[in-house]
Parts: sequence; structure tokens; C-alpha cells
Amino acid sequence: FEAATAELPRLKKLGVDILWLMPVQEIGEKNRKGKLGSPYSIRDYYSVNSEFGSLDDLKTFISKAHELGMYVILDWVGNHTAWDNPLLERHPEWFSRDRKGEAHAPAWTDWADVAQLDWSQAPLWNYMADVMAWWVREVDVDGFRCDVAGFIPLAFWDGLRAELDRIKPVFMLAE
Repeated sequence: FEAATAELPRLKKLGVDILWLMPVQEIGEKNRKGKLGSPYSIRDYYSVNSEFGSLDDLKTFISKAHELGMYVILDWVGNHTAWDNPLLERHPEWFSRDRKGEAHAPAWTDWADVAQLDWSQAPLWNYMADVMAWWVREVDVDGFRCDVAGFIPLAFWDGLRAELDRIKPVFMLAE
């Protein structure tokens, strides 16, 4: 984040108005793909991957971007989590189950490094709305690019948008 912060004036000169960051959260270790893993395998929705810097470094990046009249959106991964995300133990009912009753990766992908969430679970809706609101309120992000948005109920997005806009107007982009 520190190196990217130094580049903000150059990006502004190029005409950049919105900065879209790939997922910045800590990524999972369990079933990791390759040495680096995937940024779409979120271990903790409230965390910042230390490879990028600290939460304070991210806040500084966003603050400097705002000073230059730029917006910052985060890539949001709501369809699935890392296999070692604590939610899998704390709320196993929030995860889709196969015929054997076990959590599974999204069936229509080769994403073996992630566990599919079950969006029929209303408490999952509350959790995701709360954590996304935290990123807007506490970190001052300006919105989200929502990964695999079409596999999450439209009613969730409608309710979320209204909730986030009560904090501040946000930019929402669906994959």
C-alpha cells in the first residue's frame, strides 16, 4: 500500500478517478492453490493481507486517494470463503453441503481452494452486510466490485445497497 500510495499523483495525472483493488484480505492456507494462493480465498473478511501492508497503510492509501479526488473500491468475495476461514467452524450451517453432508467447493468450477456459502441462510446475509458496512464506515472504501454477484440473491444486494448508502453513497459493480 505504501508503494501504491506514492503512485497516486501519477495515476491522477493519467486521468484515473476510481481505483479498484483486488481482494485485500488475508487468504487461506488450507487447500491453497500454488505457492501464492488465490486472493479470492478469503480467510478473514475483516483482515488485511500483511503482504500488502497494514490496515493503517490501507487507510492512508484511501485517504490520499480521496485527497486527490479519487475513489477506491474493493473486490468483494461473497460467494465462498477459504477452507480455513473461522466461519466454517463457527457457522457450518452457512456453507453449502453435498450429499454426504460435507461442505464443498463451488460445483461448477475448479476452485478447490474455497468452500461454497449457502445464501439461503439469513444470518449469513446479516454477517456479510455487517462486514461490508464495516469496510465502508471504518476503512472509508467507496464501494465494491462484487465477485460472482449473480450467485448471491438479488434481494441481498438490494438491502445491502440501501444499508451502505445510509453510511455514504457507494459505488457497486457486479461481475
